[in-house]
Amino acid sequence: EGREDLQVNQLETQVWIKPDIQKTDVDFSEILNAIQEIAKDVNIFFDELEGVNSPSKDDDSLLHHGNLTSTSDDASRLEVVGEEVPDKNKTNGLYFRDGKCRIDYILVYRKSNPQTEKREVFERNIRAEGLQMEKESSLTNSDIIFVKLHAPWEVLGKYAELMNVRMPFRRKIYYLHRRYKFMNRIEKQISRFRGWLPRKPMKLDKETLPDLEENDCYTAPFSQQRIHHFIIHNKDTFFNNATRSRIVHHILQRVKYEEGKNKIGLNRLLSNGSYEAAFPLHEGSYRSKNSIKTHGAENHRHLLYECWASWGVWYKYQPLDLVRRYFGEKIGLYFAWLGWYTGMLFPAAFIGLFVFLYGVTTLNHCQVSKEVCQATDIIMCPICDKYCPFMRLSDSCIYAKVTHLFDNGATVFFAVFMAVWATVFLEFWKRRRAVIAYDWDLIDWEEEEEEIRPQFEAKYSKKERMNPISGKPEPYQAFADKCSRLIVSASGIFFMICVVIAAVFGIVIYRVVTVSTFAAFKWALIRNNSQVATTGTAVCINFCIIMLLNVLYEKVALFLTNLEQPRTESEWENSFTLKMFLFQFVNLNSSTFYIAFFLGRFTGHPGAYLRLINRWRLEECHPSGCLIDLCMQMGIIMVLKQTWNNFMELGYPLIQNWWTRRKLRQEYGTQGKTSFPQWEKDYNLQPMNAYGLFDEYLEMILQFGFTTIFVAAFPLAPLLALLNNIIEIRLDAYKFVTQWRRPLASRAKDIGIWYGILEGIGILSVITNAFVIAVTSDFIPRLVYAYKYGPCAGQGEAGQKCMVGYVNASLSVFLVSDFENRSEPTSNGSEFSGSPLKYCRYRDYRDPPHSPVPYGYTLQFWHVLAARLAFIIVFEHLVFCIKHLISYLIPDLPKDLRDRMRREKYLIQEMMYEAELERLQKERKERKKNGKSYHNEWP
Repeated sequence: EGREDLQVNQLETQVWIKPDIQKTDVDFSEILNAIQEIAKDVNIFFDELEGVNSPSKDDDSLLHHGNLTSTSDDASRLEVVGEEVPDKNKTNGLYFRDGKCRIDYILVYRKSNPQTEKREVFERNIRAEGLQMEKESSLTNSDIIFVKLHAPWEVLGKYAELMNVRMPFRRKIYYLHRRYKFMNRIEKQISRFRGWLPRKPMKLDKETLPDLEENDCYTAPFSQQRIHHFIIHNKDTFFNNATRSRIVHHILQRVKYEEGKNKIGLNRLLSNGSYEAAFPLHEGSYRSKNSIKTHGAENHRHLLYECWASWGVWYKYQPLDLVRRYFGEKIGLYFAWLGWYTGMLFPAAFIGLFVFLYGVTTLNHCQVSKEVCQATDIIMCPICDKYCPFMRLSDSCIYAKVTHLFDNGATVFFAVFMAVWATVFLEFWKRRRAVIAYDWDLIDWEEEEEEIRPQFEAKYSKKERMNPISGKPEPYQAFADKCSRLIVSASGIFFMICVVIAAVFGIVIYRVVTVSTFAAFKWALIRNNSQVATTGTAVCINFCIIMLLNVLYEKVALFLTNLEQPRTESEWENSFTLKMFLFQFVNLNSSTFYIAFFLGRFTGHPGAYLRLINRWRLEECHPSGCLIDLCMQMGIIMVLKQTWNNFMELGYPLIQNWWTRRKLRQEYGTQGKTSFPQWEKDYNLQPMNAYGLFDEYLEMILQFGFTTIFVAAFPLAPLLALLNNIIEIRLDAYKFVTQWRRPLASRAKDIGIWYGILEGIGILSVITNAFVIAVTSDFIPRLVYAYKYGPCAGQGEAGQKCMVGYVNASLSVFLVSDFENRSEPTSNGSEFSGSPLKYCRYRDYRDPPHSPVPYGYTLQFWHVLAARLAFIIVFEHLVFCIKHLISYLIPDLPKDLRDRMRREKYLIQEMMYEAELERLQKERKERKKNGKSYHNEWP
């Protein structure tokens, strides 16, 4: 009774004081704050008494299916009396039973869980912070309890000020830049040309999008003392749902659940199992019986589904402002980056397709492929021991033509273009990020001092030192302990990389062994294409090994990261991200590096082959070169990897949610499922993965590596990446909107450590493409032949006519009688000329068998080697100079954005001054009207 009387008196005091706040010189806000603090202390005292003398809050007698048990403050009940509440609010599952208090956060626990005392203390302290609470048992499982939380206006205002939440206070004033006559004429011509084109088909229909007020207004950190400056049409909608959930989560992270210095925060209760789940609610269903064009969107979730996650809008721009409003800045930045990356892939895909089509159109004019197809009299040596037969060079005609599609005169240009493209992409992304940060009020935002991880506190709670920022004692990790853990972690990383190399070594052995097996196969199709069959099966096996090792790597990376004991969550996330990227990058690209730079390079020559463990002969390249193997490796891995990722991203949650819906239909029928409240529906969805956006970023970063690192060997990689990303955007959108629980809206200024990884990949791509062109392709040997040894030697020309005789000059002669016993083929080659072969040819620059130094390197070999090294050095320096020049010339902040920021800063100062002046003048007039004296001070 004393508690209720105190709350009623508190309300009466507020009602009596509020009308005179603006009329008197006394600052009653301090009196109100003091009264509220006293009331809060008394509430905590009575709550503790209730916790001792009353039955448990988890008692079954308090909970019934479909009945709400309200534990909100009596004051909120008194405020609802006399107000009409729409019936829709009571039935849509987004509000408390009164239909007025919106649910801002959901906690889920099981009554059978033994952590009852911790939950009671935690929930009691939640109410002491001002949050309102209701509980309800699940309709499908009486053991599951949902705790619904609501933050009243006073709590939202208090913590919004503490968290420096920026809110709109004045609409923006747009002004036009001065235009020159020449630019006006150009714009008129462009507008005429646009008249013949469709009306911006990629733009979203503005009529279906809501007016996002905060994007058209100047914003400032919320302040209760200057609340009259802000645009408040309705206190219930002033803070959007994402902001409300973020404020409630901020409170929950700072509420104690047990007496003790470190017994605080919702994350610890989730980790020890006190609560099973915690999430904000989706804003209703994402489907509607009515068309969005005729009846409008039911809610923001429905709007996102129709304008973003639906497959019918795959060609439309993303509504990033709406994504940011619903999911928060961190997820919004991911989709902004993904959309920017996809848009930048258009020119890369177009140029890559042009290079491929250039190879197609010039195929009939390629002198090298002509000579290969016409070389019926050139007999090549076997490519494996015993079972591989002699073969005509003309048998590899198809492979020579396919090689020309990827290895032609435009390849070098494309490699330079892609290296420059990677730099332009990153530099312009910085500019785009700056614009987004400005539009989303992230320019001046700084992350709060992060909390220490519970595992770190538990491990180093005995050693403490003063935090230089907060001035409070905190656990401390000794330098020697940290170094020893880092050394162990680095050793683990090195060991796992060795495991990858061992897997690649196993693939190499497989290729060496199976090429002989396929050469002796019964089926003529496989026997005649033994090398292609070997490469194809090796790539598929390699992909399976990659996927299996990825599962192992995740567990090892998690173990090593926890072993390091990072201090904060961001440090843990960065460490885990770096390890997982390193593991998966090496795992995915190790076989590609082997094929690009080692396959066929260290095989020796006929009669003196190099062997593994003195047993298996190393694999040779096809007579048309090794580039076709690299193309097959990249194409198969890229397509299979992207297909598998897309299936796991969407297929796995779809199957899980379908199985859950099936069980519910069997128990409650189709009508029962639709009548479930929103919290029940969201609980049955899949939670966002534990690592947040890590998997999404990792998939795209690895794809970026495929697109840039070996793009000289596979110009169609950007096109495949573009097609995948167009699907990926809608897959991720569909997953976030329909298959996952609503993630907590969190803020971020950029994409974090991933930007540094992208820069590292851009640098590595320059080096690898230089080596691919110089070592893997035949670009340098052809160039040397054209200028030094061909028909045009010394004339400064390098056309197709200068390549006559190149194939013959690139092949060396071998005496068949010089074969080793274990390498000698079973056939003697009599099927070609009717008599046993005396000589065969192989790819290399070596002297003939009857020369003074048999099978020694020729002068042409050293010329080609010197040209390759010179090309690598020149290419790298040239491209790096271009990259640094572009980075220097492109400013990180657009000029118009810099001017807008300066002007906005000036206007904000003027507006705040004018608003304060207007308020003081209004108070002065009211005092004068009431006949009260005032000081004759300015203004």
